[in-house]
Amino acid sequence: MTGFAEHAWQATAATRAAIHRHPFIAELAAGTLARERFRFYIAQDALYLARFSRALAIAGARAPDAAGLEAFAGWALGAVAVETRLHRQFLAEFGIDPAGLAAAEPAPDCRAYTDFLIATAYHEPWEVTVAALVPCFRIYWDVGCAIAGSAAPDNPYRAWIDTYADPGFGAAVEAILAVADAAAAAASAPLNARMHAAYARATTYEYLFWDGAYRQRAWPDFA
Repeated sequence: MTGFAEHAWQATAATRAAIHRHPFIAELAAGTLARERFRFYIAQDALYLARFSRALAIAGARAPDAAGLEAFAGWALGAVAVETRLHRQFLAEFGIDPAGLAAAEPAPDCRAYTDFLIATAYHEPWEVTVAALVPCFRIYWDVGCAIAGSAAPDNPYRAWIDTYADPGFGAAVEAILAVADAAAAAASAPLNARMHAAYARATTYEYLFWDGAYRQRAWPDFA
């Protein structure tokens, strides 16, 4: 019997197809993505990670058992460790000061996505929080694997591609999918519907995050 994760994955097929077609992803895979666009993205992704890991930690604290607490705490620490290494490399390459970045205001898409995740983690049932956190894991794994085979070895963004196509990252994805399936299996029909809604919203935010980076969408200056 197909579980929540697969149903939610199929239900968001149109959004995922739009992600794969997006010029940010296509140009990143080809190695032709403009440096200023990737620079904007990696700075926002570093800001996103700080807030995403906080949402993971909240989910762990609210988990119904010790296994859930341990799993989410591990993912929070793992996300920070793996992606911080990746960010450190690219932030240095693009001349971005991490200390200054930490005090920066997230761009609109980053702010909207992370506010949604943190608000969900604090205020929604734990099962809904799990559903909202899954797309970040699964979509990055999907995109990384999709472009890993065709990307040239000398692609300037090869480190990014390899990070998200790595089998170790895939194992973390499979683990959180299993948690989501188990949570949904024990949930009521109305709660399942809320899980699907949160999953779909997070998937849309994934698209908007890359679109915002490509367009370098910032807060308007009315001065």
